Amino acid sequence: MNQLDLAGRHAVITGGATGLGYAIAKRFLASGASVTLWDLNRDLLASAAAELGPGARALHVDVAEHSEVVRAVQQTLAQVSVIDVLVNCAGITGPNVKVWDYPPELWQQVMQVNITGLFYCCREVLPHMRSRNYGRVVNIASVAGKEGNPNASAYSASKAAVIALTKSLGKELADTGVRVNCVTPAAVKTAIFEQMTPEHIAFMLSKIPMGRFGMPEEIAAMVAWLCTEECSFSTGAVFDLSGGRSTY
Repeated sequence: MNQLDLAGRHAVITGGATGLGYAIAKRFLASGASVTLWDLNRDLLASAAAELGPGARALHVDVAEHSEVVRAVQQTLAQVSVIDVLVNCAGITGPNVKVWDYPPELWQQVMQVNITGLFYCCREVLPHMRSRNYGRVVNIASVAGKEGNPNASAYSASKAAVIALTKSLGKELADTGVRVNCVTPAAVKTAIFEQMTPEHIAFMLSKIPMGRFGMPEEIAAMVAWLCTEECSFSTGAVFDLSGGRSTY
């Protein structure tokens, strides 16, 4: 593992109790940061924080509810006083069905978590970062947001929106010390696979030239670098981690 310098930094990681969020938290701790995990699953939060050790805090948050995010920012700052890094990792896949069969209420749910919830987190954390003229925001998008996976229309559309929001924010904050970037992984084998059909998982694997899924630790390494002070001239950018799927 290469040593990345996040010493003394504090990061909020949404969806941090499992999957990519947990792997990112683990890499941040190894790089000298402290972390606060925001997650909807109380049981997983408690076990994740215990496993990660004394540098990790946990807060039950539903990012899809604006009032919950406002409360979470207030409680986090009361405990730690600064938020140097925000990693927006919370997300759901939605069902694997055709557009004409997609239940409208499930479409709304995917959008509410994946893009509206991410907007809420950015909206409430960024004023704090701007006041200090320093911050790093990394949004977890997906290669699906660039290519559009069949039978995953809401997920693909929501991740495309994450990419666009990242570009807008990067430009809005370019004259400050806050950098905003996103990563677009191909499929990474985590618990989120439990929300997908076996056929959809097989389709995603077939599109990766390396012939394997990504590892959470590989995504965490890129995210960690994007959150260092050394990442000073990249903002509003999209970083692929796709095993060769995305080559543009």
